[in-house]
Amino acid sequence: MEALRSRIAFVFNFNTKEYSNSVASEGREPEMSSDQASLPSKTENRTTTAFHEEDEQKQIGGEDSKSHEAAGKGTWKHAAFHVATTIATPAAYAPLPFALASLGWPLGVSSLVAATLATWYSSLLVASLWRWNGKKHVTYRLLAQSIFGFWGYWSIAFFQQVASLGNNIAIQIAAGSSLKAVYKHYHKDGTLTLQHFIIFFGAFELFLSQLPDIHSLRWVNALCTLSTIGFAGTTMGVTIYNGKKIDRESVSYGLQGSSSAKRFAAFNALGAIAFSFGDAMLPEIQNTVREPAVKNMYKGVSTAYGVIVLTYWQLAFSGYWAFGSEVQPYILASLTVPKWTIVMANIFAVIQISGCYQIYCRPTYAYFEERMLSNRTNSFPFRNHFARLIFTAIYIVLVTLVAAAMPFFVDFVSICGAIGFTPLDFVFPALAFLKAGKMPKNRELRLSIQLLNIAIAAWFSVVAVLGCIGAIRFVVEDVKTYKFFHDM
Repeated sequence: MEALRSRIAFVFNFNTKEYSNSVASEGREPEMSSDQASLPSKTENRTTTAFHEEDEQKQIGGEDSKSHEAAGKGTWKHAAFHVATTIATPAAYAPLPFALASLGWPLGVSSLVAATLATWYSSLLVASLWRWNGKKHVTYRLLAQSIFGFWGYWSIAFFQQVASLGNNIAIQIAAGSSLKAVYKHYHKDGTLTLQHFIIFFGAFELFLSQLPDIHSLRWVNALCTLSTIGFAGTTMGVTIYNGKKIDRESVSYGLQGSSSAKRFAAFNALGAIAFSFGDAMLPEIQNTVREPAVKNMYKGVSTAYGVIVLTYWQLAFSGYWAFGSEVQPYILASLTVPKWTIVMANIFAVIQISGCYQIYCRPTYAYFEERMLSNRTNSFPFRNHFARLIFTAIYIVLVTLVAAAMPFFVDFVSICGAIGFTPLDFVFPALAFLKAGKMPKNRELRLSIQLLNIAIAAWFSVVAVLGCIGAIRFVVEDVKTYKFFHDM
């Protein structure tokens, strides 16, 4: 018997080493079969403790291994697609000329440029924290928990849900508006309202919501990135064309309204600009990227921001130049001719928004699956698919209901930017990098980074408060002016 045990132990150890080497060459973590797991180990106590810690992390952070089975397959190009899709949406482009009109040329341009540089820098900080303590943090919540503990996890969970819900409400209003514009082009006397198109878009998103994870959306997001470029190019061209048709002497760039109205409009504009650079999903996106994940994420983020700079700034500046202080919150509503190009821009907008919507609803879906379905995946796959269908339907119905009832696009944009995206994209990355202690050894460089991070966190905390004040004020005014389910 002793010889037999030695023989079994030898075979087990040899196979384990061979398997570990093979999976290591593929860049993934080794897995243990049920038979291997049942055999004794010299590190049994340490392994048991680790498993308990992992179970505790799953209970707090909700990270189920099944939900990340596609991790590590994407290239930096896929990361660029995902990042560009989540940030550079028509709903993000559309309010920028209106935001500049609420701030004026000097403050508007400086705010837009500062927000671009700050979010690019912050995104690189988040990417650098991927394995800051030797462990991979596959969601924003777990990254925050690893640095700030319990309160970090739940704070990020709150802000992420506000950002994802607010973003999806805003972009569903934008998608409905674009679909209605296309419909009205072909049916001028049509009876369908904005609410109908918001519902149609919600039904399509329910279909896309059955795709399992972010990586499965990579080709959808590739199409969305192309649509982003198409939307921006078409809209900029038509905006300039319309601007040249207008009598330039009649265009005013002065701030409108009383002193208090100007002040609240400026606050609202800051929230809108923060929304335009919102990306609450960077660690989730990085989890889909193959090793070296940090280097690939740097390239993906920088490429995405190259697209953003080439499109955001030009559309914001040309839109404000063309229409001045009379520009509409959704830039496409300001365009009049030529009709066919406006239709094309609206179609690009709907395509791009469809992918962005999916990126932002995924944290909510993942939380549900990890909490409710993780223990049933193997036994009842059909029941899990049905439960997913029911949950995603409930989520989309609620978002659709709010969007249809209060289709105040720029109000939701500002609230979402102030309460959701500003903490996630400006404040947290700066503070997390300082807390994690990933500082260069050079004293002068270290001091410069510390001062820069503190300045970003402090200033954008102020922006969050001011943007929230401005957005709430506009929501109150719009609720007084319009009835629920108003056909905007």
